[in-house]
Amino acid sequence: MKVFKQHPILYIYLLAVSIMILIFSFDAIEQEVTYHNFADTRTLFGIENFWNVLSNVPFFAVGLYALVRLLKMKDLRIDVEIRMAYTLLFIGVTFVALGSGYYHLNPNTHTLLWDRLPMAISFMALFSIVISEFISTKEAKKLLYPLLFLGIFSVLYWAYTEAKGYGDLRLYIFVQFFPMLTIPLILIFFKSKYTLTQGYVYLLLCYFLAKIFEYFDAQIYGYLGFISGHSLKHLVAAVGLYILVDTYEKRTKHETTTLVRDKNNAQS
Repeated sequence: MKVFKQHPILYIYLLAVSIMILIFSFDAIEQEVTYHNFADTRTLFGIENFWNVLSNVPFFAVGLYALVRLLKMKDLRIDVEIRMAYTLLFIGVTFVALGSGYYHLNPNTHTLLWDRLPMAISFMALFSIVISEFISTKEAKKLLYPLLFLGIFSVLYWAYTEAKGYGDLRLYIFVQFFPMLTIPLILIFFKSKYTLTQGYVYLLLCYFLAKIFEYFDAQIYGYLGFISGHSLKHLVAAVGLYILVDTYEKRTKHETTTLVRDKNNAQS
């Protein structure tokens, strides 16, 4: 147990290995053909699936806004030693709008690749940011590019298996859900070097609400009539990301936490 206290990142490694073993204990998970059957297929202004396409615009707006604040105005309170992770997060969010919009113009397995690639990058970048702010910047810097490689590879591996006729989503499922299931545990058991950590709480709540909207796509569309669950999924997820960016603007650093972390990093 002493080694875990000295290197708390080992908890994350242990959990990752355990969940990976669990996921790969199942047979290959194929992409269901019905996945592409969305409830709202209305065509407006010559654009098929108009609302599922248009509802991606907030991703582009939030991503671009965050990049301007991060790279040009430089007024976001971030862990500067891992600035690249924040940059990749917001680039990923911006390209989610383009990739998802492209996919929803013609939903199929081939276009879905371009929806999932930027999402995988965003998930991995966000995970490394949380590790940096709550556990160790040093470990987060070491993990950033391996995590990004894993995220991109998971999507390419899925696409490759689909092309071979035996689609396998297991690795992509790990990439998407492991960070979103682990981040709540990190928020509970570790202390951030920043205030306003509720930004991550709201992001997670919006994410899980978005997944509910996605699952009940047709039922919500049938009940509301003017918008589907999938379109709401896009909007709610974008709101969660905006709330996170807003906290990045307003938060401050815990000086005592910083001093302790610096001392621990120096000792390690």
